[in-house]
Amino acid sequence: MNDELSYAEMLEIPVETVTVNRKERKKRAKDLPDRLIDEVNERVETADPLYAESRTIERAVAKKPKEKLYGRILIGEFVAVCVLLAAIFLTNLFLETSAINTFVRGLFRGEASAADTRTYSDFTLSPVVSDGADVEVAVSETGVMSFTGNCSVYAPAEGKLESVTGNATTGYSIRIRHSDSFSTVISGLDDVYGAAGDTVYPRVPVAWTDGEGEVRVMLLDGDAVLSCYTVSEGAVAWS
Repeated sequence: MNDELSYAEMLEIPVETVTVNRKERKKRAKDLPDRLIDEVNERVETADPLYAESRTIERAVAKKPKEKLYGRILIGEFVAVCVLLAAIFLTNLFLETSAINTFVRGLFRGEASAADTRTYSDFTLSPVVSDGADVEVAVSETGVMSFTGNCSVYAPAEGKLESVTGNATTGYSIRIRHSDSFSTVISGLDDVYGAAGDTVYPRVPVAWTDGEGEVRVMLLDGDAVLSCYTVSEGAVAWS
């Protein structure tokens, strides 16, 4: 029983004569957050201009003057490197004993940077053929030694094989580097006992000739052929 009927009985009022009026409850208003969400959705669906899709604006970026300058500097450095490499190649081809070639060879071979400043007169010369070989060594006015015979060939002084060129058909040529300025070139060989970079010693055979061709020996100070020596019974000495 509700409160209105209980109150009527308390006052001794017949229940049949009591009219109960019910007040209808208003429908609960929709929550504010939900309404806001619905409004936003409706505006988006109706293509509201305030919610139009944004677009990325592309702007052309002008090249800065500094970037152009840096590009020119890089091109200039590249050209300079190419010129330097070409110069090294040409000097290596035509001037094997030049200072730049000596320096570059030292870098690539991992040799010490200390220069070997000994001159040719600091070396004691040894025979270029064995003592027992029946070979006559002649010396031209320009200082070129030559001989023909079946024998072993020796370095006139201690050094390193700088290069070995030629072949078995045309004959081999070797260059022995004794110091930065003093070297020996021997050509007309039929066989070579070693390769570039090997150390050679006097009295130890460095090559061989079968006696069918002439062997030529030149002692060099830089690129100049030395003639300031004599040969007597195979022995070589500075004059």
